[in-house]
Amino acid sequence: MATNSNNNGGNGQRPAGSGRKPSGSAQRPTGQRPAGSGQRPAGSGQRTGAANGQKRMSAKQRAAKKRKKVIIFGIEIVVILFMVALLYLVMTHTNNEGPKVTVLETEELQIPEEVQQDETMKGYMNIALFGVDATKESLLYKGSRSDSIMIASINMDTGDIKLVSVYRDTYLNTGTDSYQKCNAAYSYGGAEQAVKMLNMNLDMDITNFVTVGYKGLSEVIDGLGGIYIDVDSEEIKHINNYQIGIAEVLKCDYTPVTETGMQLLNGLQATAYCRIRYTAGNDFKRAARQREVIQAIEDQAKKADYATLSKVFNSAIDDIYTSLDSKDILDLLGNISNYRIVDEGGFPEETMRDTGNIGAKGSCVIPVNLESNVVWLHQFLFDDANYSVTSNVKEYSNKIESDTSPYMNK
Repeated sequence: MATNSNNNGGNGQRPAGSGRKPSGSAQRPTGQRPAGSGQRPAGSGQRTGAANGQKRMSAKQRAAKKRKKVIIFGIEIVVILFMVALLYLVMTHTNNEGPKVTVLETEELQIPEEVQQDETMKGYMNIALFGVDATKESLLYKGSRSDSIMIASINMDTGDIKLVSVYRDTYLNTGTDSYQKCNAAYSYGGAEQAVKMLNMNLDMDITNFVTVGYKGLSEVIDGLGGIYIDVDSEEIKHINNYQIGIAEVLKCDYTPVTETGMQLLNGLQATAYCRIRYTAGNDFKRAARQREVIQAIEDQAKKADYATLSKVFNSAIDDIYTSLDSKDILDLLGNISNYRIVDEGGFPEETMRDTGNIGAKGSCVIPVNLESNVVWLHQFLFDDANYSVTSNVKEYSNKIESDTSPYMNK
């Protein structure tokens, strides 16, 4: 049921201390958000800037644009790791239970032997992050397609973090020689199969994951007092439509969003905002919205005291599922002061992907081709300019091209 009042706060301006990162800086200023940065760029939501018939940006221009901001991908990464670390601290200082923990059997994760022996990848902790539409606890484990798929690659020597979002509709081997949208892997086999899918297709060495349900996201945002988001006229109706469905499932009231512009959104509103995909840019823009929400959560969390954070993250425990045990978390905490996000990307890479309707499998994001994308990924994450993919990736790449080319050539 909708409540009568909107909770859009104050004059719609983001409060002091929540500004965006300036160009060339890994630290956020404490001052106001730079003028004009609250506006969302027009177009498809991709980083190419090719909207409205404008010319595609050169690689140099894209690199310059990327340096102007550090974006946190998806439902999420450093914030989720931060959440898990804080949950561990809370757990050790109270009688509360921690997040749900499972053990992934390494031999089941299909880490290629060549990858295990690759010296270039030594010294990194690679963690898969999944966001799921889990309104029931059982759906955290399997049975729900992952709305968000991420890889956080942490250089344990330097603290540098690189983030990659694997687009949920990417056409890949889902881990059982079934080729379809990669987010199906979580539905069929939970986190283990989803991690296996990433290792197989991307030549990765991932042994840990964190999964967060949308209910937990909403609770975190409410606990922090809401977040500031710039809403445009096209998004209002979708936010309210998604709120209706989420509120019915969670058996709670919702407050319609009625205004455009920068405003304070509550947990349900912000979660609905994350779900929007039926505007210009589709899933690429959806991923951008998710990044924006996580950025806003980080802004609010930085201003919260320990008591608030303890309460917030305690409320989200039931919606977090992970393979990180206390030793893993202590390893992460040992270097936490050095962590900084140095780069982000999306897979498939923007110049090596296409979209198409692949028959009964629906509209998919297609790596063109998988082999080239995996080479790019390893150069991006591990600075390996000479990476050579495994024979399995070559096989998957050929299969994807064979499956999709008849549809793409129409």
